[in-house]
Amino acid sequence: MARRKRKKPYDPSRTYDRRAQDLPLNAEVAPVEIDDPFGTESGDKVIALRSTRSDPLARLHSRRQIDEAQYRGGRALQNDWEKAERGPQAVDPTRERVDGGQMREPITEGQRRAVVRLNRVERELGADGTVLIHEVLILGMNMEQVGERRDLRGQRWKDYFARRFQECLDRLALVYGFAAPARIPVRNLPH
Repeated sequence: MARRKRKKPYDPSRTYDRRAQDLPLNAEVAPVEIDDPFGTESGDKVIALRSTRSDPLARLHSRRQIDEAQYRGGRALQNDWEKAERGPQAVDPTRERVDGGQMREPITEGQRRAVVRLNRVERELGADGTVLIHEVLILGMNMEQVGERRDLRGQRWKDYFARRFQECLDRLALVYGFAAPARIPVRNLPH
């Protein structure tokens, strides 16, 4: 006859693990440390799982392929893109039809500043860098898809686009102020 396992008494000092245990089959997640929403003191942290499936920037950051400054620069560009984007609005068939068109929304100050920053980024990165950043950060493409879009296949092209993407993220970190420019030592040359 098997022995019954004794239950341990309740210990209120032991923390409760609130992480999800049952994930979908095709889930791609990475642990990230965030502020504890149930914490009793400010500064309490908890480990959470974030999805990296459709977020190439988070995937690269969680695998330590990019650093914090590059990650924050990429997020800043995504944030500016969302602010500046004023895409087409869907027609609501439930609303009553009226003659005439709708008044356009006025451009807000936040949208104007975001567009100014995006224009500066475009000047800094150049045409190729801007397209590469847009394909990866806005459209969510991986390096293989970027190469296929240009009809350039193979591992060497994927490596090239990955290196070029890292260079663009370095430049974004500089533009948005998350990194300082590299200092070049000045030598005293004889006159």
